[in-house]
Amino acid sequence: MATEPPASAAREVGGSRPTPLTRPTRPTVTLAVVLLGMLTLPMAMSGTTVALPRIGADLGASGATLQWVVVGYFLAASSLMLVAGSLGDLYGRRRILTAGAALYTAGTVGSALVDHILLLDAVRIVSGIGAAGVMASGGSLLAATFTGTARTRVFASLGTTAGLGLAFGPTFSGWLVDAVGWRATFLSYAAVGTVIVIGTRLMAESRAETRPRVDKAGAATFIAGLALALFAVTQGSKSGWTSAGTLLPAAAAAALLRTFVRVEQRLVRTGSGRPILDPRLTRNPAFLGWAVGSFGLGAGTTGVLTFLPTYLQGAGGTSARAAGLTLLLMTGPILALPPLGARLVNRGVPARHLLVLSLLLIAAGNAWLTTLHPGISATALAGPLLTIGAGQGLSIGIIDAQAMSMVPASEVGMASGFLNTVRGGTGAVMLTAFGAIMLTALESRLGSGELAAHVQAGAAGHTAEFTSAWRVTLWTVTALTTALAALVHRLLTPGRTPERPRTTT
Repeated sequence: MATEPPASAAREVGGSRPTPLTRPTRPTVTLAVVLLGMLTLPMAMSGTTVALPRIGADLGASGATLQWVVVGYFLAASSLMLVAGSLGDLYGRRRILTAGAALYTAGTVGSALVDHILLLDAVRIVSGIGAAGVMASGGSLLAATFTGTARTRVFASLGTTAGLGLAFGPTFSGWLVDAVGWRATFLSYAAVGTVIVIGTRLMAESRAETRPRVDKAGAATFIAGLALALFAVTQGSKSGWTSAGTLLPAAAAAALLRTFVRVEQRLVRTGSGRPILDPRLTRNPAFLGWAVGSFGLGAGTTGVLTFLPTYLQGAGGTSARAAGLTLLLMTGPILALPPLGARLVNRGVPARHLLVLSLLLIAAGNAWLTTLHPGISATALAGPLLTIGAGQGLSIGIIDAQAMSMVPASEVGMASGFLNTVRGGTGAVMLTAFGAIMLTALESRLGSGELAAHVQAGAAGHTAEFTSAWRVTLWTVTALTTALAALVHRLLTPGRTPERPRTTT
């Protein structure tokens, strides 16, 4: 049921006067277009990982420049999602969704046409900027259109759709890569992007009625600070963690992000404008707990999803198609389990318990995957990959609905942008960190950074060293996700959670 909470329900964080929303209509069209976007973007992400070895071979690339085909996309998307969400509240969520889809499509067409790795990295960044508009505006449109149990069901379907994209992206892309080449994968995603652009013209607009001054200073400092922070992480694996090329952008990022916090605090204190991120939102333990949980789901799965196909092709000698099919063991549960998670929550199972269980399952799956070895069969991979996938699938469909219920209706764009920033930032950081740990472990065993980069990119040979590096990385991820499970449990413990804004069902 598509309903909207009354003005009394739209309480600002901290109790300030609510800002009512323009009532969105055509909920079925809105849902269909957003779901199509949420299907395509995860498919493009997981599918591109399968194509990396072939892209590297065709364009003569390896190491950081090759990984930036994926990392650059995540970096751009995560840097801009929070801004895109707030701009959607002000200028129209449908408008931002349309612009984002158009930019994503243009960048994806460019990805299919370029013939140099640096150009490919550049147009992938353009695609990531567009993806920020699609993901932030899509989630906020659904949050503004649906409430109560209907919102839970809709976000469960969102999780199912994202899982479908993750599940079939590697298989679909692997088939295309083997059949007609990696460029065809980008053209297929661009065709779907065109359909999304057309579909947004059939949707009704949704925005906050009041349109205060745009927080330009906040947007500029946040984008620059987060982008420099993620760039510093990528430089650390390339130039060394104590090099000037790493420390200087890290210091600049810290200064810019501190400035961003001060700018947002001043806007809230003086009431002179609308911040792109209300600092009071991040001081809400419940909302923060769901955001940390979202980070944990991505932290425990992104590295395996991205690098396992390369290992299977390089150390195992499998085809791109076979590697994509193997990933169905992990992505299949992400497709199948979100409705179960939503059903359990609607029947009274505490959502926080599901989230903690999910993180522990992901930790266990990464630990189990340390049994990886050259020539490992799909049967032997089934246990760890199914466990990781089950962990993500149980909670991926409930996080947004639970987190959105902690914020007033007028700030769902801001909240959606923040959650998607966490997701995108997780992808960029974990892709870089996972690769950096593995590359460091490989270099220590091979004695050559250049050789380590080629092995990590899927070059044949040195399978024992590659496998050993994988195990070091997997144990690191296991420790991280276990710690995050404990933190989420603390943040979401009853008594630390403020009362939810009431909504109509």
